[in-house]
Amino acid sequence: MRYALGIEYDGSGFSGWQRLSQPGVMTPDGSLQNVLETALSRVANASVATVCAGRTDAGVHARCQVVHFDSDSERSLRGWILGTTANLPPALAVRWCVPVADDFNARFSARARRYRYRILNRSARPGLQHQFLGWDWLPLDADAMHTAAQALLGERDFSAFRSSQCQATHARRNLQAISVTRMEDEVVVEVQANAFLHHMVRNLVGSLLLVGRGERPVEWMVELLEGRDRNVAGPTAPSAGLLFLGPRYPAACGLPAEVTL
Repeated sequence: MRYALGIEYDGSGFSGWQRLSQPGVMTPDGSLQNVLETALSRVANASVATVCAGRTDAGVHARCQVVHFDSDSERSLRGWILGTTANLPPALAVRWCVPVADDFNARFSARARRYRYRILNRSARPGLQHQFLGWDWLPLDADAMHTAAQALLGERDFSAFRSSQCQATHARRNLQAISVTRMEDEVVVEVQANAFLHHMVRNLVGSLLLVGRGERPVEWMVELLEGRDRNVAGPTAPSAGLLFLGPRYPAACGLPAEVTL
């Protein structure tokens, strides 16, 4: 039987999503995948492997990461949710569990992924919620950042915003929506695409910050896209401010509304 899980986590204390060791190899592993699979395996009383919608880096959080796994163990949906969560650390929890078709794939069935990046924009660094915020002490023009970001929409080559460690076969992605808004002393960037390159969102934010400070003109984002040179773009924004809101799937997959197109 194949199941899909919706999980949320504070990624601060983890090495990222991806398992660091091979399944069954008893080595210390601080990845979210390893911790979740260990908990699921205890509930199933058998080894369980998972596939996620989008691998997050160390320090990145998720409101609704979606994973799938296969198991022949007979457990109620409530049993999978509560049993697994009981075996997880406080920073990681299962929100829902849904049986899905055998051909459902958390990664390849997704049609979009959504991220939010929060920037505290004030002279003093954050004390409360510091693990969930980026910080910039220079005044930011959120309207200029939003205008600049609109040049990124559509299917484009995002080589200028791609990490040197990225393993994707090509840099073309379809950026479906991006917005930059201010809420008092926070500047919030929200972005949706069919898929993302390694560090792509954090690199986009790092470049938009230079526009927001007035160090680069609004038109600079177009130049970056056309130049396709990562060395020219802005720095990688810190991981703390990044939240994976979740993927989106066709309605036929039968998942909760928050992850359905």
